[in-house]
Parts: sequence; structure tokens; C-alpha cells
Amino acid sequence: MWVNLKPARCVKDLRTPHGVNLTVLLSNSVPLSLSLSASLVKFEDCQRSREVGFVSSDPNFSVRPDGTVYTEQEVANLSEPVQFMVTARGLHDPHIWETTVKLRAFTGFSFPCNSIIKFPRRHQRGSSANGLRRQKRDWVIPPINVPENSRGPFPHMLVRIRSDQDKDVGIRYSITGAGADQPPSGIYNIDPISGNMFVTQPLDREERASFHLRAHAVDMNGNQVENPIDLYIYVIDMNDNRPEFQNQVYNGSVAEGSKPGSSVMQVTAADSDDSTTANGMVRYRILSQTPHSPIPNMFTINSETGDIVTVAAGLDREKVSQYTIIVQATDMEGNLNFGLSNTATALISITDINDNPPELTVRTFSGEVPENKVNVVVTNLTVVDRDQPHSPNWNAVYRIVSGDPSGHFTIRTNPITNEGMLTVVKPVDFEMNRAFMLTVVVSNQAHLASGIQSSLQSTAGVTISVQDVNEPPIFPVNPKMIRFEEGVPAGTTLTVFAAQDPDHFIHQIVRYSKLSDPANWLKINRTNGQITTMALLDRESIYVKNNVYEATFLAFDNGSPQASGTGTLQIYLIDVNDNAPVLVPQEAQVCERARPNSRVNITASDADADPNVGPFVFELPSFPASVRRNWTISRLSGDYAQLRLRIPYLEPGVYEIPIIVSDSGNPPLSNRSLIRVKVCPCDDNGDCSTTGAVAAAGLGTGAIIAILICIIILLSMVLLFVVWMKRREKERQAKPLLIDPEDDVRDNILKYDEEGGGEEDQDYDLSQLQQPESLEHIINKPTGVRRVDERPVIAESQYPVRPSLPHPGDIGDFINDGLRAADNDPTAPPYDSLLVFDYEGSGSTAGSVSSLNSTSSEDQDYDYLNDWGPRFKKLADLYGGGDDD
Repeated sequence: MWVNLKPARCVKDLRTPHGVNLTVLLSNSVPLSLSLSASLVKFEDCQRSREVGFVSSDPNFSVRPDGTVYTEQEVANLSEPVQFMVTARGLHDPHIWETTVKLRAFTGFSFPCNSIIKFPRRHQRGSSANGLRRQKRDWVIPPINVPENSRGPFPHMLVRIRSDQDKDVGIRYSITGAGADQPPSGIYNIDPISGNMFVTQPLDREERASFHLRAHAVDMNGNQVENPIDLYIYVIDMNDNRPEFQNQVYNGSVAEGSKPGSSVMQVTAADSDDSTTANGMVRYRILSQTPHSPIPNMFTINSETGDIVTVAAGLDREKVSQYTIIVQATDMEGNLNFGLSNTATALISITDINDNPPELTVRTFSGEVPENKVNVVVTNLTVVDRDQPHSPNWNAVYRIVSGDPSGHFTIRTNPITNEGMLTVVKPVDFEMNRAFMLTVVVSNQAHLASGIQSSLQSTAGVTISVQDVNEPPIFPVNPKMIRFEEGVPAGTTLTVFAAQDPDHFIHQIVRYSKLSDPANWLKINRTNGQITTMALLDRESIYVKNNVYEATFLAFDNGSPQASGTGTLQIYLIDVNDNAPVLVPQEAQVCERARPNSRVNITASDADADPNVGPFVFELPSFPASVRRNWTISRLSGDYAQLRLRIPYLEPGVYEIPIIVSDSGNPPLSNRSLIRVKVCPCDDNGDCSTTGAVAAAGLGTGAIIAILICIIILLSMVLLFVVWMKRREKERQAKPLLIDPEDDVRDNILKYDEEGGGEEDQDYDLSQLQQPESLEHIINKPTGVRRVDERPVIAESQYPVRPSLPHPGDIGDFINDGLRAADNDPTAPPYDSLLVFDYEGSGSTAGSVSSLNSTSSEDQDYDYLNDWGPRFKKLADLYGGGDDD
């Protein structure tokens, strides 16, 4: 019989002469060169031997106890069929069975052609002594293997299902299950009469790897004839899917200088084929590496896991910062002849380590700095570092190791250029140091990698020259304090406030001037700085704070450019007893009758300082005698005294009591002060009552009456004024108008809600400017109420009558028409008549028109008045110089 390496188109079910059924099935579709199982040989004898041994006549092939045919060594060529004999022998049976096996490369289905699957039957083998029957076990139907992606033709028969009773009764066959009558339905069907089972379309193992169907046999009446048979159909995998990488581009990294075997990254690819077979077993390999520096094979990949590791040392980021690796994934366990492949790109970045110390570009730097300047960059120190820019391995840190014991300089790092900016942080003095020699060292922010030594070029010298500038004069003691007693007369020399010029190498002249002197007490000698008083020094002045008076002076040299400095002079003024004490308070009040609580506490105030102030001495003068007769004073303490009545009763009023106060100065100063004491009647609580306060203020009954009379007169005048104003208002309202209010066309104040006139302002009532249609309103007016500037009430038929209806045209045309009508109307004003106008009140801000005069003294030509119409004819005759002249 034939056995195929790839799914066999047909496997025969043969019966040997010895009555042994031989079934050969293909278990997988793999090359024999990989020493995998190729086929399955199954013997089943009539004696039901449980153990069978197999012997192959070809030493290249063997058969295992389970019937699997496999190769003992690699078979390079299967272009021609291979034939050998297989012998089967039971371990406890002397019989021998033989069959011929032929192997060839072929594609197609793997199912028994013309094979018949019979429904199992139960047979009687005999009875035992107790009458029990032994029944035969059901057959175990081997699975049906169908390769995926078959090209047909379809439908293609898989197997024939048959019942032993088909000879006696008519049998109808059917199959049920997923793939038949259940989704995905229609893949398998069966001829109900012959029992031939077919597959109708190509199968895809990646969609469904197996099917479980059940075969049924019923008679013509639908009665079950046989028990259902389970049919298992397995889709044999074909290598029809390439490995697929999860990403087309993988990114990994490894530190430069890494040792061989350092892990870099992992790439993974998945194959949809069966992973238990070679079709889904993926293997990886590196196709190419770019660049090839330092060697073409710097990396390797684990063929099974996809882990990429380094192979050799020599990774240097400064030479190669990134590698591009093309990785290939191949199924069939990496067999390039049979497997399918796919590729992906792995980008390997070489990360930086601090394996390059910074190096200064030169061994000596130089710069200049002016004295007395800070935050000035003297010079920039340039450095080279091949490590990753703007990383701790690249960032430079500068240190001054010698040449600057006083800390005049510091070095700041420019974060962009990595340069060191040597900066002055403490002023330098040219007179003390004309130059500096510094030694600087540069290192990285991160420590150098192990095994890397610092370069000698990391150290350099810096020469700094100090430039001399004109420095301002300096007062050696600033501020300077001196002590003097107050009251020093004008012209007294206090001290010499001189400044020194720090420019020792240049001879310059220093001059002085006063900058601030709040009280204008002092003056300074311009040449030598001698301070002299111009007025009396007073400690009690408002410009003296805490006994100290401050003045500021300016010292300047004659350098180029000129420099100046300031100095403060503080004068501590020692107090002298030059201020007499004064009483506090100046006013008080007591009850008219002597009571225990009717007394006044007084003290004294002195502008001087201790010891020229208290304790004070208080006493009453002996003159006038009434003071000591009515009052008494006693000292409570060094600064306080108490004034009280000596007599039981004193008439209410205001009394001025002189008191003599003396301080404790040497010699003491005395002052005679007056205190105003109001004596008034008091209530039970000893408080001065309201009536008593008025009486105490010195107002008698006559004064009070006079005040009341004045108040009454004032109220009467206010009342009369109000009555007069109301009467005048009534008279003004009763005054008749000279004209009818409706005919009054005088100017009125019109209030608009917005600035400037709008379209509403154009709606003029021009009838107000026209003459009335008739003269009835003038004739019917009451006697005495007539405007004398109206037209006379006479018939003037010889003159044209003015139009009475409002002019529909523009306001300008209306005015021009009215002007022409007026010019031709001799009865219209002006004519000789007295014009009376309503009185509008006095107080006009306009001046008299008599103040107007001509701007020229020359004769003026008035001939143009003849052109103004008949209304101005008489005026033209008077001034125009007509024929009368």
C-alpha cells in the first residue's frame, strides 16, 4: 500500500491473507529529514492481541509499538518512492503478519478512499455457566484528517458510512453537528442513500481546527436503526501563515562600553499556524547591521526567544550613537527552504556614560577687570567634552583651586555653551592687587566611569589684570560723632572732617562742600574740611533726634572723571538748663464750695533733659494777696502738685491763678504761669452743673437777656424777608404780558436729550414766523396791551399781501421770501417809533453799546445802504452821501 509524507490522496484498507486488517494513516505533513513521525501503521488481529511488535526491512525507517513510522537517519531525497516491508508479530502469538509500505512525496487529502465505516454491532460469543452473555465493545472510529486549503475538486468524498442492516431494510443516513446542520453549516454533507460523506469547500485551520459530527441511520419510517456514531474530523495544518512581528520598528538601548552578553532588547513574532508543529515554530536571526563599526556582528539574537544581546565589546557612543538591525523571523523552525519569513527593524541607541573628561581648549586664559566693580565677567573659559550634550556627563563644573584666597572671583557655567564665566563677586583694589594668577579645574557634573582617568587638560591658569580707576575720596570715620554742649555760639570750630583719596599712585586735590544741613547751623572749609557753626546749637530743636544732630558733607577730587564721596557728621548735644518749666494743664474747674474731691492736679513740663527737669517746686506768689487767701497748693510728688480752695465758698466765675514753678537745674530756672480755674456750682456727685457752667463762664442775667433779644430780632428779620420774597413772586406772576403768549416768538430754551440736533430739529413750525391771516387779533386786544412795533391798523391795499400759509420749502428759502416781502413793505419795522421790550431783570453781564467805537478814524462810505431796500432808505439818505450832499 501507499503512505504519503504529505497528506496522502488515498490510503487503502487491505486485508492480509492471515485475516489482519492493516490501516496506514498519515499523522503529519513534515519533512522526514527532521526525523519526525511520518505515518501510523495499525494492526488488529482476530485474537485481539493487545501487544504487537513491528520490524521494518529498511534500516532507515522504524515502526514504534504504537504503529508510528519514523526515520532513523536523515533522508535527503524523496523524489522517488521508498518501499519496505513491515512485519508484525504478537508477543504471545506465533503468527506473523507482513505488509509492504511505500513512502512518496505527495499532496492532497488524508482520508480512507473507498473505506467503509460500519456501525458497531453487538455479537454473542457464548454463555457462561450462569447464563450471562458477553457483549462486544463498540468500535472506536479513528479521526478523519482533512488538510486545510485544499484546491478540490469539491465536493470531495471523505468516507462511506454503512449499516449491516442495509441489506434487509432501506436505510437513510444523516450527519449532525457544527459544520453540517449547525453553524458553520454546509461544510459537510452526506448522501442519505449511499452513506457517502463529502466536504464541500476548502478548510482553514486558523478559523476552526476540528469538527465533531454524529452519523445517524434510520429506516424509511424514521425509526433509528443504529446508535449514532461520533465522527471527529481534524483539519491538518498547512504552513500558510507568515510570522508577524508585533511592531515593525523596535527601539532598544544599551550603554556604551557594555560587556559582551549585555541584554539590549527583545523582538517577538507570532505565527497563526499550529505552534505544536513546525508550521508555527518561529526562529529568529539577524540579517544585517548598520553601521558595521567596530565589527559587522556586534549583536546576536536568541533564535527561539528573540532576545538581542551584545556579542563583542567596543560600543562607543561618540563613534556610533545608533545601530539599525534587520531581524528575520522564519517558521518551520527556521528552515529557509520550506519556512515562511518576515522582517522587522530594531533601532539600538547607544546611551552615554561619562567616559570622556572635559578638556579646556587652552592651558592659559587672560582677562582684565576694573577695580571696585562686581558682577563683571572677566573671561570665558572654553571646554570640549565629547559626551552627550546637556547631560550630567557633559555639564562642566569649574573650580578655582588657587590664586584667590579672599574669594574675589567665582566661575559660573553657561548652560547652553558649557563655557565657564569667570566673574567678579567681590570688588578688587588696584592699590592692593594689580594682578591675579588663578588656577582652575574643570570636571563633569557626573562622576567619570570606572577606569577612566582625568585628563591633564582639565587644568588651566588664568591671568587677571586689574585696571586702575579714579576712586572717590573716603572719610576715614564715617559717620563721625562729636560731643558739644548746646548753646555753642556762632563761629565756633567744632572739628575737621577731612577725607582721604585712595588713589595713592595719582596726586589729586580734594575739595569739600555741604550736602545736607537741616537747621543750617554749620559750614565747612572748602580746602581742609574744618566744620564751623553759623548759628546757636539748640538741643531742643525739631531737627535734633535723640540729642543727635546729623549733617552730610561731600568730598570730591579733581580726577577725570571726577569722583566724590559723602560723609556724615553726628553732633551729640549735651543739655544745659536753658528752658523754664511750664504748667500743665492750663485750664481746670472746681466747685464753688470746698469739698474733698474739689481739687486740681497739676504738673510741669520742661523741654530740657535730666537733670535739668524735675523734681519741680510749685508755690503761690505773695501778690496779689487774694491768691494765697483763697487758694492753697501742695506738692504730691517730684513732678505733681495739687491746687484747692482754702476758703469754704467762692463765688462762681473764672479765676486766673498765678503759680511759680522751678526746675532742678543748676542754677534752677523759674517760670510764673497762669492757670484758668472755673468755679461753678456742683451737683451731688461733685460735677459742675449746666447752669453753673454758664454762670462760671461770667455771663450775668443782663447778658443772657441781651442774647435772647438778639436772637428774636434775627428771627424777625428772616421772617420779614421770606414774606417780602413771596409778595414779590406774586406781583411778578400777576404782571400782564405785552403780547399774547401764543404770538410771542421770543427765543425759548429748548432741551434736547442728545448733543446736537437730529432729524427731529428739522420739523420747523414756520407758521410762527408768518404774519397772521387777519388783523382781528390786534383789533380785539384790550386797550393798553399793544405792541407799538406792530404794523398800523390801516388799509394798505396798494402793497402786496404776504402769504399766510406755511412755506413748504427749505427754511433758507422761507427766510429769503420773507426778507423780500419785508423790503417791499414800508409799514413794516423799522420806522420811527418807540420800541418797548419786556423787562428781563438787571445784572446783565453785557456792557453798554456806547462803549463800541469804530476801529478806524477815517470817513466811511455808506453808499452800500442804498442797496439794502426801502427799509434802509432814510438811513442811506442820512449817511450815504446822496444827492443832498
